Amino acid sequence: MPVLYLVGTPIGNLEDISLRALRVLREVSLIAAEDTRHTGRLLHHFEINTPLISYHEHNEAQRTEQLLAHLAQGDVALVSDAGMPGLSDPGYKLVAAAVAAGIVVSPIPGPAAAIAALVSSGLPTDRFLFLGFLPRQRKARRSALQEVANLPFTLVLYEAPHRLAALLADVVQELGNRPVTIARELTKLYEEFWRGTAEDAAAHFGQEQVRGEVTVVVGGAAPAGSEPWTEAEVRAALADQLAQGLPRKTAAAVVAAQAGWRKRDVYALA
Repeated sequence: MPVLYLVGTPIGNLEDISLRALRVLREVSLIAAEDTRHTGRLLHHFEINTPLISYHEHNEAQRTEQLLAHLAQGDVALVSDAGMPGLSDPGYKLVAAAVAAGIVVSPIPGPAAAIAALVSSGLPTDRFLFLGFLPRQRKARRSALQEVANLPFTLVLYEAPHRLAALLADVVQELGNRPVTIARELTKLYEEFWRGTAEDAAAHFGQEQVRGEVTVVVGGAAPAGSEPWTEAEVRAALADQLAQGLPRKTAAAVVAAQAGWRKRDVYALA
């Protein structure tokens, strides 16, 4: 029975592709790619000659029917420009159509910027909410943030570098001065993590020209009626942040935002 494979591809470093992904890309009869030029370079690097067809947001409806017809005869691999297809990328409609048609859908797990940023952020990972790209318009973006303002989950979202400062200003406005991690150029040569508070992030990135792919991780809302942390809890959190290599001022700001303490009091403990 033909299979639709959802193949995860590197988000930067080509060494992150799996052996299984390479095998599947060689064995399927067709690869549906968000950008055939981008995927073509990946295939050329690994000497894979499987035929390519474009599949993106502007031709989803037409291509979905074509790919379903092809799946009646052979396996198809769906890839995005980076990471897992269907995650803030085209692919959802094809997967839904394949499931409805009784076609086997098989994921080939690979890198995802959202998960890489989350687990490296230093923020809670047991419960999180992935928001993808928020609306570009400020009013709609703030409305989207208002919808999640009271949720206790760590928030993970993507943003274009030229809109990062505006997003961070809206985070401060709608969510308050929460701990924030900005992950840039994950797995690439200039990979960077910035950790601090939302206010400090807005000030920092408001004065800097940001380049590359950006993932933003924001601490969740404190549970309603929660009490400020004890001194022992603050000291333990400080130790964790300092052990990650954060400067004392930054570590104090992050812990203060989580603990409900004044930043200067936490810094005094640090």
